[in-house]
Amino acid sequence: MAVLVVVAGMTAASGVRIIAQYEKGVVFRLGRVRAVRDPGLRMLIPGVDRMRKVSTQVVTMPVPAQDGITRDNVTVRVDAVVYFRVIDPMRAIVEVQDYLFAIAQVAQTSLRSVIGKSDLDDLLSNREQLNKGLEIMIDNPALGWGVHIDRVEIKDVALPDSMKRSMSRQAEAERERRARIISAEGELQASQMLTDAATRMSAAPGALQLRLLETVVQVAAEKNSTLVLPFPVELLRFLESGTVRNAAATSEKQDSVPEVDAAPENKAPPEKPEEG
Repeated sequence: MAVLVVVAGMTAASGVRIIAQYEKGVVFRLGRVRAVRDPGLRMLIPGVDRMRKVSTQVVTMPVPAQDGITRDNVTVRVDAVVYFRVIDPMRAIVEVQDYLFAIAQVAQTSLRSVIGKSDLDDLLSNREQLNKGLEIMIDNPALGWGVHIDRVEIKDVALPDSMKRSMSRQAEAERERRARIISAEGELQASQMLTDAATRMSAAPGALQLRLLETVVQVAAEKNSTLVLPFPVELLRFLESGTVRNAAATSEKQDSVPEVDAAPENKAPPEKPEEG
């Protein structure tokens, strides 16, 4: 009896299985799926039942870098990462031999397909849209294996050195173009404001003199030894008109003075008439 009890105890102990919180157990009885066991202590019939554990955690799978040619004939090398988890343990065990290997192969082929259908600019600047497209392409077959794709991210896009140099020159030219446009817009705005200021100053002559004095004060604050002042054109015209008036007055005075003949010093006296 003792021997039988010991044998029965050892047999029962061999059928005890512990399933972790992040796992599910798929039980096979005589080769057929019996049930999917939840986490905890589970009993199996020794020699009859067989259980395979499947992790339900999110799996992070890096996709090796894939070489491809974009739609605009640029050779690139792109790698990505896939986040997925098992939602149906029974299908993940029964429907596919190795779901991890299957997901890896689907991710690689889908990544190469996306590279061939996309332009270089899309790979560099429109990654969110490409990530969604990759997720759909991988998730379609994965759902039949009891796997759900949570997220797909393109990590890096490697370009040839010649393409990097070309893009660098393009970016430099673009920055120079923007700088010239900004400078031209600044000149345009400044000219418009100067035109408005000149229009207002022409209506008030005193404003021009005040502006001249303000300029003199600003220049004098620099402690320069030489002070160059702009000479108003109106003052030149005033001086020119004054000079013309003075010359005209002088000529009028000269014309008003009477001419007087000067007596000759050695002039002979008038001859007397002869008598008789």
